[in-house]
Amino acid sequence: LLFVLGTVSCTLFLVVNGLYSASDDVIELTPTNFNKEVIQSESLWLVEFYAPWCGHCQRLTPEWKKAATALKGVVKVGAVDADKHQSLGGQYGVRGFPTIKIFGANKNKAEDYQGGRTSDAIVDAALSALRSLVKDRLSGRSGGYSSGKQSRESGGGDKKDVIELTDDSFDKNVVNSDDVWMVEFYAPWCGHCKNLEPEWAAAATEVKEQTKGKVKLAAVDATVNQMLAGRYGIRGFPTIKIFQKGEDPVDYDGGRTRSDIIGRALDLFSDNAPPPELLEIISEDVLKSTCDAHQLCIISVLPHILDTGASGRNSYLDVMLKMAEKYKKKMWGWLWTEAGAQSDLESSLGIGGFGYPAMAAVNARKMKFALLKGSFSEQGINEFLRELSVGRGSTAPVGGGAFPKIHSVEPWDGKDGELPVEDDIDLSDVDLDDWDKDEL
Repeated sequence: LLFVLGTVSCTLFLVVNGLYSASDDVIELTPTNFNKEVIQSESLWLVEFYAPWCGHCQRLTPEWKKAATALKGVVKVGAVDADKHQSLGGQYGVRGFPTIKIFGANKNKAEDYQGGRTSDAIVDAALSALRSLVKDRLSGRSGGYSSGKQSRESGGGDKKDVIELTDDSFDKNVVNSDDVWMVEFYAPWCGHCKNLEPEWAAAATEVKEQTKGKVKLAAVDATVNQMLAGRYGIRGFPTIKIFQKGEDPVDYDGGRTRSDIIGRALDLFSDNAPPPELLEIISEDVLKSTCDAHQLCIISVLPHILDTGASGRNSYLDVMLKMAEKYKKKMWGWLWTEAGAQSDLESSLGIGGFGYPAMAAVNARKMKFALLKGSFSEQGINEFLRELSVGRGSTAPVGGGAFPKIHSVEPWDGKDGELPVEDDIDLSDVDLDDWDKDEL
């Protein structure tokens, strides 16, 4: 489940079947119809990504319906249950609820809606976006959506990120690769293959960008490269197989829309991605860059090195690393500091004074946090993070409404701590009797 800490009204996990129905003017969107309804549409779309259990979403619902009715025939208004359809939410970077996106002339570059959540504000934003779209068309800057359904023989640029493979190049590129490959085996005369082509091409570009090339989409003309077709038992077209290093290839049996393909690719990417880095807070830049770049940052305050030694500290760090691996799909940031090193930060998170180790999950955008109440162990932390993942748990505002000053400190050298060396005091030359007399 997707969740942004600090959305206080979204802390109850309610079983709701959805916030919209067929009788509304809001169009319910799913991975099955999203491409056809939105991406291939000439219309301007406002799309809300929501979760049925989210309080803010529930409060937005009547305003969203009212705006949809007012904009009927002018601007399309849709809604995606991103709790149910996580692949679609993930495709558009949805990290909290509700998220509203505006799909204008370039459907591949949706804009975030940042306005108010009343029907008046929503309608005003829609009309403003519509005015911009029409002016762009008038000036010739935009021709609206083009499906670009060119055949492979046409040499169109749509397939620039689809890697063409052959009998000769396949093993070198795929079999020994550390990357994940999704390979389509096609026949040029196959109608289903032609229908899949623009979806596969569009997905290839999006997947390349979102996974930084770690998941690759490729195509093999199975009528020409018959050795490959025979090796992998290709009997029908198109057949899509997933190749991962050290594993037998498996069939892709998901949907054939751009969003379906991207959703599976991102799941494969997160399954194979390394756990996030665990960083010590040694400067303000480390804290801000980590917390600003992630939905949540998990901050641990560990006991002073003199209290645990290197072995004790490493055992705490190992627990954090295991949890970072377990929850790596959430793409959270992970930080730690030593008790007393960042006392202002501890105070702002309500940590100082009740014992170490301690842990807080912070949403830097909302400046809200939640504290680990259970044990600092795999079980205790797992319970804490699982509660956050499903929208449970109490939150509080960060003290002062912003991160306090962070002190630059030397990073831990991995060794046991040493007590400070005290200077020896030589009293051999001091006449204590005279000193006592002077004092009197």
